[in-house]
Amino acid sequence: MIGCLPVETNKNTSMHEIVEELEKKRARAKLGGGQNRIDSQHAKGKLTARERIDLLLDNDSFEEWDIFVEHRCNDFGMADNRIPGDGVVTGYGTINGRLVFVYSQDFTVFGGSLSEAHAEKICKIMDQAMKVGAPIIGINDSGGARIQEGVASLGGYAEVFQRNVMASGVVPQISLIMGPCAGGAVYSPAITDFIFMVRDSSYMFVTGPDVVKTVTHEVVSAEELGGALTHSTRSGVADLAFENDVEALMRLRSFFNFLPSNNHQDPPKRPTPDLPDRVEPSLDTLVPANPNMPYDIKELIHKVADEGEFFELQPGFARNIVIGFARMEGTSVGIVANQPMVLAGCLDILSSIKAARFVRFCDAFNIPIITFVDVPGFMPGTTQEFGGIIKHGAKLLYAYAECTVPKITVITRKAYGGAYDVMASKHLRGDVNLAWPSAEIAVMGPNGAVEIIFRQDAGDAGKIEQRTEEYRKKFANPFIAGARGYIDDVIQPRDTRKRICRSLAMLRDKAIDNPWRKHGNIPL
Repeated sequence: MIGCLPVETNKNTSMHEIVEELEKKRARAKLGGGQNRIDSQHAKGKLTARERIDLLLDNDSFEEWDIFVEHRCNDFGMADNRIPGDGVVTGYGTINGRLVFVYSQDFTVFGGSLSEAHAEKICKIMDQAMKVGAPIIGINDSGGARIQEGVASLGGYAEVFQRNVMASGVVPQISLIMGPCAGGAVYSPAITDFIFMVRDSSYMFVTGPDVVKTVTHEVVSAEELGGALTHSTRSGVADLAFENDVEALMRLRSFFNFLPSNNHQDPPKRPTPDLPDRVEPSLDTLVPANPNMPYDIKELIHKVADEGEFFELQPGFARNIVIGFARMEGTSVGIVANQPMVLAGCLDILSSIKAARFVRFCDAFNIPIITFVDVPGFMPGTTQEFGGIIKHGAKLLYAYAECTVPKITVITRKAYGGAYDVMASKHLRGDVNLAWPSAEIAVMGPNGAVEIIFRQDAGDAGKIEQRTEEYRKKFANPFIAGARGYIDDVIQPRDTRKRICRSLAMLRDKAIDNPWRKHGNIPL
């Protein structure tokens, strides 16, 4: 049975001797692959599996399970090579006093490779986390499936995958990639809610550089193919990349504070000295007078959030949209915002996918969503159309429409075309929809609209200019939408924090249910 390790006893063996033998085995397990391999791990700038857990969790809070488990493989010389723990440290503890289950793969033991017993250890804590409603953090540092065990190892991966899927939307799951993660091993992190990586020491790919070279004749390094920089800026697989193990673990502790423990709990709340009715006069001049001039939407986010704190996710990927967590009156909120500094804030394939997944996470875990809108539309062009912008853009629409948590939307400047609808509009059950006086809500921008409506005047610059100004006065403002009730109020930018906090307080007991169904069919 997993977890049972025979201790040599006879009727003359004293309890002291039994305990002494157990402690020897415990010490052997804690040494992992031995001091030489620990030194090798340190030489690569990496911490050991146990050192990582010690840094991540509160002092003296870790309760380890299955420290004596060993693999059951007898082939290829494995019968004489058994190390207690079998390459993964599992158990539970607390982060800032809150319960969390954690597993940390030990690269010093068989390269952290996953065996049947190794997988069973991980599955046991995942099952327990689901029973008690606690988050799961997986620290990945593994050479992949243990080849000596063949299909038993592959079956172990599938058992973990199944639990990842069952836990999705029930308890938060976070993956910390702190070494290699290749082949089938990458799919467990991919199912989890967030993936953090470490620069220059972690990588993820389905097939490694050697296989890529053999099959496609491409020459690429492991870092280029699946390093932290690649996945945090190009693929979008990773949410954040950190400089080293210590920074990653410390930042993960901070990140954990934004998340509830399970889908039955409200987001965590903490005291703040930042007053909910604080005004920010500098916001009155944030939006430039020239509608084509950019500004940094992050300045708005920092100025309305509690104490200016904003934990941004995927900052280097699809930078035309900004996502992350902040607090308002001490309560966690999710932020989604178009970024005029990049591609004028247009929605494209990557930004739609990025924001849609974040909205769905917030909705699953009862985290209110605040949306700051400055969007001139969806990105035009053959690259976008051939890439499926229609279906990918619909993912964001679907996410907002399905979402039942409090939704507050602030239109700061442009909200044109279908992108206006998609960005948490009143029509997608937005609870509170506000606009700044600078907001322009229309089917398209004045210039483009006039060129279509008054095509016959195309050669007359004076007429076109006059028509453009007429269109701007008629539609490029928040008052037409306000007259129809699509905008609840036009507010002074300086009052944005106050109005958001009041809206969140009003929505605290919001209750709305979607029709019963097994699940929807989001346009994947």
